[in-house]
Amino acid sequence: MSTIEVKGLVKRYKELIALDDFSLSVEAGEVFGLLGPNGSGKTTAINCILQLLTYDRGEIRLFGETMSPTRYDLKRRIGIVPQNVAVFPQLSVEENIGYFCSLYVDSAVERRGLVDQAIDFVGLEEFRRFRPRKLSGGLLRRLNIACGIAHRPELIFFDEPTVAVDPQSRNAILEGIQRLSASGSTIVYTSHYMEEVQQLCSRIMIMDHGRAHATGTTAELTSLVGLDDRVEIELPADPEFADKGLEIARVLPHITQASLNGNTLRVSCARASRALAEVLAALDDAQITYGKVYSEPPTLNDVFLEITGKELRD
Repeated sequence: MSTIEVKGLVKRYKELIALDDFSLSVEAGEVFGLLGPNGSGKTTAINCILQLLTYDRGEIRLFGETMSPTRYDLKRRIGIVPQNVAVFPQLSVEENIGYFCSLYVDSAVERRGLVDQAIDFVGLEEFRRFRPRKLSGGLLRRLNIACGIAHRPELIFFDEPTVAVDPQSRNAILEGIQRLSASGSTIVYTSHYMEEVQQLCSRIMIMDHGRAHATGTTAELTSLVGLDDRVEIELPADPEFADKGLEIARVLPHITQASLNGNTLRVSCARASRALAEVLAALDDAQITYGKVYSEPPTLNDVFLEITGKELRD
């Protein structure tokens, strides 16, 4: 059973169509990446799923049941970690987590245990009496996460949880999300850090202009857009050998593009492993020595730009 099932969602703001027949399916236990440029409709889609926004048309089902603004039984099973830190400055770390937990859990005894577990989970034990103004940016982000997950939700939305934090805090946050996934939580993750999405997510959707343009694993998305692998080969500094190496590469069958940058031969390969072997064998046959060889498959960032374009967004 899918944890999230969205079909044909339409959301209009007068003349602007924010969501245009948007559909989404997220399986139980999955870490699902939702990517898109600014203004693509990600936040609108999430707010509609959570029933924080009305919409014009479509069907939303969570945990196999129809979602509506009054389905508080379903909302209790959901956690939200927003992009902007949303805590009370006058409350301590412990009090903040306790307050947000109380929105879902009535029993004070049960809440105490959940708050302790959340504090331990994000590593804020020594800061439990601190107020937010005394915390660093990374600690604030971890507090934000603790407030969103203290009630042990089955479905958690993470919206840019690592914005403006140091590498150590980012690593701690990502490891925490992986632990949540391992414990059985279903996670929807949005970020502009492509390497995070590639590291965490089992499947990824790239959306733009309110529509889903592609969904799949990183490998599936790469295959879908047909991007080539990139290979760089260091040739001798002598221009004669470099030029000859370029001529050899350009006539090989699996090379789609070849160029020189100084004495570095750059080629794009439709079938990287075979193409690289062919290039190196051809250079050996021509008695052209080479130094460092670097091969890189298309990244998720390449796929994202290929699908959504390279123009700047507001």
